[in-house]
Amino acid sequence: MSAGLYGEIAGVYDLLNSHIDYSKWADYIERVIEKFKKAPTKLMLDLGCGTGRMTFEMRRRGYDMTGVDISPEMLSEASERALAEGARDILWLCQDMCSFELYGTVDTVVCCLDSLNHLTKSGELERCFKTVHNYLVPDGLFIFDMNTPYKFEKVYAERDYILECDGLLAAWQNEYNKKSRICDFYISVFSERSDGSYSREDCVQRERCYSERYVKGLLAKCGFELLSFSGDYGFDAPKSDDERWYVCARCIK
Repeated sequence: MSAGLYGEIAGVYDLLNSHIDYSKWADYIERVIEKFKKAPTKLMLDLGCGTGRMTFEMRRRGYDMTGVDISPEMLSEASERALAEGARDILWLCQDMCSFELYGTVDTVVCCLDSLNHLTKSGELERCFKTVHNYLVPDGLFIFDMNTPYKFEKVYAERDYILECDGLLAAWQNEYNKKSRICDFYISVFSERSDGSYSREDCVQRERCYSERYVKGLLAKCGFELLSFSGDYGFDAPKSDDERWYVCARCIK
């Protein structure tokens, strides 16, 4: 996974995702933990933590948090917020999702906002699952989400999007290759300076579409027991037009 995916837009990443209700998402994570845990959950890893929005949310709920992300720019944003909030107890690690190293095991790993779809090269998702398995305690939980094939084919597809908010305009074009199952996002962000002029940052992001069958099979191969695979913050099976899967698996050792 490339470290340059988010570096150019780290400073405006939270604005681009301002529609996300992290509190509601964290409520779901806690319901999953309560439903499936076999032992108390204290140590938690936020894998692909970005600017740390979910990391901070779970810390406020009493979890001992570690955040891992490959982008130093994103972690810089997270560290600055941690200083401002007095959250000095969070451990931030600039590492690859596929080969990270921790100081010990954790009770739960969460990975949010389709971070796993950014693992586009052959074998990357498997290496990530195996590394997560290695650092989970026996019966520990792996809670993550992924963008669905429906989202790639019907929502992303070959479409263009514009997002505007105070002092910010973001434009991106999508190119989805059905054969390779890869979607490229060409993003330009225009940010207003204090003098009224605008700066421009460009970047290219890439995501891979994975099938439900492949994800389930890979979890089993890497030593996980599938506990929940849904299309919303509940526990029912996903529908054909769901845009995101929410998954929980137990580490078997």
